Amino acid sequence: MSAFTTNQAAAGRAMPEPLPENIRSVQPGGGVGMTVELLWGRWRRAYLRRIRPGYVERMARLRQGDTDGAPHEVLDPRDLKYCRNQCTAHWEETDNPFAWRRRIPLARWGLAELQLFGWPLVALVVGLSWIWWPLGCVAAVPLALVVWFFRDPPRTIPEGPGMIVSPADGKLVEITRLADDPDLGGPAVRLGIFLSIFNVHINRSPAAARVIAMRYSPGEFRNALDPASARVNEHTSIVLEEEAPPHRRMIVRQIAGAIARRIVCDLRPGEDVARGHKLGMIKFGSRTELVLPDTDGLRIEAQVGDRVRAGATVLAQYE
Repeated sequence: MSAFTTNQAAAGRAMPEPLPENIRSVQPGGGVGMTVELLWGRWRRAYLRRIRPGYVERMARLRQGDTDGAPHEVLDPRDLKYCRNQCTAHWEETDNPFAWRRRIPLARWGLAELQLFGWPLVALVVGLSWIWWPLGCVAAVPLALVVWFFRDPPRTIPEGPGMIVSPADGKLVEITRLADDPDLGGPAVRLGIFLSIFNVHINRSPAAARVIAMRYSPGEFRNALDPASARVNEHTSIVLEEEAPPHRRMIVRQIAGAIARRIVCDLRPGEDVARGHKLGMIKFGSRTELVLPDTDGLRIEAQVGDRVRAGATVLAQYE
């Protein structure tokens, strides 16, 4: 029996579950890019403590929430990139000197990989262009693909009661009705979206909801087109509960693929998110699933083969 059927809060709301032991960062599978950024963060914090103590003191005064649970010091908002889900520390938008970075149309969680891949390719383009410019044009193709992969374009989020938007960009490859889903406690509909390396890889919340639980399962890296990949591949499941009555529960599942090896989700249990809120990403080709309760009044608005966009395409509507 699902924990949600026995652990209820007042007014029919579920009590959020604490993070499981195997989620110790927003990218629980680790990775070279994350390791490099964490090492850089350690050097940066040492520099700030020694060279800019006034800045450190000012940011400490402005900081809100608690740093308990963070694996390292939290001196400014940059230190929360990989541990936001481990503590409640945060800064108001007006107090965050790095808020401008959100306006950069590139995935914040992929900036390390973008630089690790991008700068060597830039050097290659310049070097080959110096020898013979057509060679530089050839080398510019993989550079353009890397930048294109990590793009983060703005989205217009549709408004209206009962709308469920796509949690990912890509091709809708599965609509399957399930007799019972243990997390939803009844019949459900599973919608599977395949993301190629050419799709935007930012994941978004399908509805205005509260984060009820998160689960991370290490596993294999099979082709994400295979529905079985949801069971055996590395994946993160995010259980959400709609803010509006009747507080339907739904699941967003981020699944690694044959190429994708890193799943990012920076949500924390108990957090409220808006419809279309950016909740993470999957790096390099993957699959995202949305599981909805199959109740009276559910109307699926998409069909297999449709191209969908995260936060913008309406996949389903509850009457």
